[in-house]
Amino acid sequence: MDFVAITSCPAGLAHTPMAAKALENAARELGLDAKVEQQGAMGLKNEITPEEAQQARFLLIGSDQKIEKMERFKGKPAMRVDINMCIKKPKAVIQKCLQAVEKLENK
Repeated sequence: MDFVAITSCPAGLAHTPMAAKALENAARELGLDAKVEQQGAMGLKNEITPEEAQQARFLLIGSDQKIEKMERFKGKPAMRVDINMCIKKPKAVIQKCLQAVEKLENK
C-alpha cells in the first residue's frame, strides 16, 4: 500500500467525506494504492487496520482535529494538511507527501 490517510473535521458530516473521496480519486488517478479512513460524528468509517497502517509508506492526515487511535501508525512518517487542501488540490497534497517521504527514505 502506498499510503493511508485520515480525514476529519469538527462535525465530520461534510468536509470529512468530501476530502476522503477526493483523496481516493486522486490516488487512483496517480496510480497509487491508498486507503482513507473518515473520523467524525458518524464514528470511524473505512477504518485502517494496524496491519494496513504498517504496510503503508506514510500517513496523510487531512485535519486539524485530534485523531483517534494514532498508536496504529507508530514509526510511520506522517504529514498533516488542512482538510480543505485535500478537497481542493488532492493530487498536489499527495505528491507533496510523496516527495517528503522519498527524501526521508533516501537519507
